[in-house]
Amino acid sequence: MTDDDRTRPGRGLSERDRAVLALERRDWPGPGAKERAVREELGMVPVRYYQLLNALLDDPRALAHDPITVNRLRRVRESRREER
Repeated sequence: MTDDDRTRPGRGLSERDRAVLALERRDWPGPGAKERAVREELGMVPVRYYQLLNALLDDPRALAHDPITVNRLRRVRESRREER
């Protein structure tokens, strides 16, 4: 998938975007497990994963696809911003 697949109007989330949200829904047993899954399952480095995830939090299609996860992550992001 390319970044263009994500931004075409009238289209739903890309397979990659759905996979990012699905990975974010999972519970992680300990440090490093999530980053390892990002590399192995999505084939990307964690920095890129978090960039994509942050962009998804502002995407209305992501909110429509998984409102519980997106709203939870928006609250976490906002509380971190307020701490700064």
